[in-house]
Amino acid sequence: MAKKDLSYEELHSRAHAQGSDTLNKLRAGVLGANDGIVSTAGVVMGVVGATNNTKQILIAAVAAVVAGALSMAVGEYVSVSSQSDAEKSFVEREKKFLKNYPAEELDELTDYYKDQGIAEKTARQAAIEVTKTNALKAHVKMEMGLELDEYVKPWSAAISSLVSFTIGSMVPVFAVVLAPTNARPAVTIGAVLVALFCTGYISSSIGNANKTRAIIRVIIGGLLAMIITFYVGKLFGTAIAG
Repeated sequence: MAKKDLSYEELHSRAHAQGSDTLNKLRAGVLGANDGIVSTAGVVMGVVGATNNTKQILIAAVAAVVAGALSMAVGEYVSVSSQSDAEKSFVEREKKFLKNYPAEELDELTDYYKDQGIAEKTARQAAIEVTKTNALKAHVKMEMGLELDEYVKPWSAAISSLVSFTIGSMVPVFAVVLAPTNARPAVTIGAVLVALFCTGYISSSIGNANKTRAIIRVIIGGLLAMIITFYVGKLFGTAIAG
């Protein structure tokens, strides 16, 4: 069937699936970038606190980027895979309930429509009609807010996290490597705070959350991580040198 011949329902379903997948990738991407910025900044600040050797700082930074990006990708893949498996498992259980307890499932759907403000007689008729059309779709949507065959995609989230973590981590890496030796801490902190402001703003926009609160939260968290690791590195660097 040509795309122009698709029905409204098919077009709407595809748009919903694409929208859900896009939001999933955006969420993973923003979280990955934020983690890349904060965790890599923490590592490089810790090393800067211990030594001024550019080579050692760069080695530590590269190791942090590679390990962090792979860890984020694997973690996101496992997390989203578990969610997807849970969704599919729920659908299979719902199939069994519909087969073995059709009357009870019909009552449940009727009660759901009544809770939405529909009169009992109308709710019952609506439940009967929907059950005749696609009972499984109706129950999955009602109980889990899911659309059939529109499960989250673990590979999309994993790749998005991998790429975004790597991109985010480049902020503290370039800042610490390119800055003059005596200005490394200040330049790195400044660059990271700007980057965190951006991720906080984007993440709050995606989730329709309070932007000020989201930005302050990520900036404070990142700032604390850098300050603590810097002084831990300085403490150990001084102890080793002594």
